[in-house]
Amino acid sequence: MEEKLSEVQQRRHKLEELRRMGVNPFPNDFVVRDTAKGVIDRCNGFDKEGLEARNETARLAGRIIAFRDFGKASFLHIQDRTGKLQIYVRKDLIGEDAYKIFRNFDISDIIGVEGRVFRTKTNELTIEAKIIRLLAKSLMPLPEKWHGLTDVEMRYRQRYLDLIVNPEVRDVFIKRTKIIQLIRDFLNKKDFVEVETPMMQSIPGGAAARPFITHHNALDIDLFLRIAPELYLKRLVIGGFERVYEINRNFRNEGISTQHNPEFTMLEFYLAYATFEDLMSMTEEMVAFIAKEVCGTFNIEYQGEKIDLTPPWQRISVKDAILKYSKADEGVFTDKKNALAFAKGIGLAIPEAFSHGKVILEIFEHVAEPKFIQPTFVTHYPLEVSPLSRKNEKDTSIVDRFELLVCGREIANAFSELNDPIDQKERFIQQLKEKEAGDTEAHAMDEDFVRALECGMPPTAGEGIGIDRLVMLLTNSASIRDVILFPQLRPEKG
Repeated sequence: MEEKLSEVQQRRHKLEELRRMGVNPFPNDFVVRDTAKGVIDRCNGFDKEGLEARNETARLAGRIIAFRDFGKASFLHIQDRTGKLQIYVRKDLIGEDAYKIFRNFDISDIIGVEGRVFRTKTNELTIEAKIIRLLAKSLMPLPEKWHGLTDVEMRYRQRYLDLIVNPEVRDVFIKRTKIIQLIRDFLNKKDFVEVETPMMQSIPGGAAARPFITHHNALDIDLFLRIAPELYLKRLVIGGFERVYEINRNFRNEGISTQHNPEFTMLEFYLAYATFEDLMSMTEEMVAFIAKEVCGTFNIEYQGEKIDLTPPWQRISVKDAILKYSKADEGVFTDKKNALAFAKGIGLAIPEAFSHGKVILEIFEHVAEPKFIQPTFVTHYPLEVSPLSRKNEKDTSIVDRFELLVCGREIANAFSELNDPIDQKERFIQQLKEKEAGDTEAHAMDEDFVRALECGMPPTAGEGIGIDRLVMLLTNSASIRDVILFPQLRPEKG
């Protein structure tokens, strides 16, 4: 610790020395003309003699990430947003006064450089500095052996350091941006309209989750950070937006894990005159398109598992999945007591107050969900756990709904939407009963949404895709915190 403090003190001493020399350690007048990648792309095709003949020059800026000092000459590597490049600094070329200033530079300082591009004896593309200027003095040293740190929380808490020293981390977030852009491109080409709906809502709805509560002082009312935009997007479908989507944040007051962050990014989209089966085909098309653009292939690897995203994907119902991966019999699906008994027999402690459908879902998640490594559409969920979904025409105990599972994880959730206002109100009433019985995640009553449905909503299919989980899959990231720049963490201790 003393060593580290000593280095911090040395840097502060250099800062003071620079100011005594009349140097501003934080100027903002250096004009950048080039990037590291731009220089490399422009000059890589020329050998040593070819570069000399062209007399190529460059002017760029970046952070010093390596520094080798040879007295009257030094080699640096600087890194900008596009990559890294070597810099050669000679005392006799930049002048004695400038070299005295340069001797106060450290790793992690941000500098501006202008000079001739050449190749060293080892053939490395390098800029021979004619001008070198300090643009921002770093007062803290970069962590040593960052890759070997076992305290992953420090990486998330001090993401700025993580991004500086681990280029592969930056690559993940560049891919994340590309994935979101590709989603927009895909939907826009299909005539969807992107919208924004309220993130503070008077009634939390659209999903089964506990909300965060806040208070609006001027109106003196409690508001809820949204758990889903669903009911507002459906209002827009009713209003004539037949193809609509939103990419934005949802907030759920739940635990933190490798798959859950209380603040997360979702895509929700709605397509009028379509069914959940149409959305299965559309989801296959969209995810395969994104994978090809981002990964260059339909065949990817996720945490040691080889995943084939080539459409079409497997489809199986909740019931068939339970029967396939357990010793359950038909009685589990026809009688709640049988379902509870079976659940107890496989080690599940399920409250008696749970609906029959919720018991079936708990059984499915225990015995079958982890089995789906390859992309699979699990269909026809119980009615009781799908209060916004359309009933199946042949079996009204289930709904026309699917979840997309990959590596045993939910990536998407979709259904043919319930557009019967009388049925919807009855389902809300049933949800209120379940809330009174102790289900904290049951839906609240939304009278205005029912009133909107009474105006007539066309037959519609809607879907939500977890952007964070999709990014995890396509970047081979083990934790959701690896794909969120600033994940939620416990406060630092004293």
